Amino acid sequence: MNTGSDRETNESAAGAAAGSAPDAPTAGAAEVAAAEEAPHVSKAPAFIKARRSLHLSWQVGVFVVGLAVIGAGVAMLVLPGPGWVAIFAGLAIWATEFAWAHLVLRWTKRKVTEAAQKALDPKVRRRNIILTSAGLVIAGALIGFYLWKYGLVLPWDIKDQ
Repeated sequence: MNTGSDRETNESAAGAAAGSAPDAPTAGAAEVAAAEEAPHVSKAPAFIKARRSLHLSWQVGVFVVGLAVIGAGVAMLVLPGPGWVAIFAGLAIWATEFAWAHLVLRWTKRKVTEAAQKALDPKVRRRNIILTSAGLVIAGALIGFYLWKYGLVLPWDIKDQ
C-alpha cells in the first residue's frame, strides 16, 4: 500500500524492476489491456458521486447535453456544418457517464481506424481514382452534350421539347 513515503516508492520501483522479465509486454500494452478490461467509471467529481440524487441529476444533465449535441449533429447532416463531428462529440459526452456509450464510441473509433487504413491501401486508392475519373468524364460528356444541343439555357426555359 502506498502511503506516500519515498521509501515505499523506491522499494516498489526496485521490486518491479527486479521482478520484470525481459520478454514481458511493455507498460503501454499493459495499460491498454487494463483499460479494455476495466469497468466504466463515472467521470463526475467525487462530491457529486457521494450523493445518489446529485449523481442521478448529473447523469440526466450529461444525457440532455449529449442529446442536444447529437441532435444538432443530425441537423447538420442536411444543413451546413460538421454533422458527423458533432454526433461523435455528443457520443463522447455520453461516454463520460454511460458504459454503453463508451463501448459504442470505442467500437466506432476502431471502425473509423479500419476504414482509414483500408482507404490508404494502394489498390483501393487506385480503384477510387479510376471510378472518380470515369464519373467526371461521364458528367463532362453529359454537360457538353446539353450545351451543344441547347446552349446556356436552363432546362425549364427550353421551348423546343
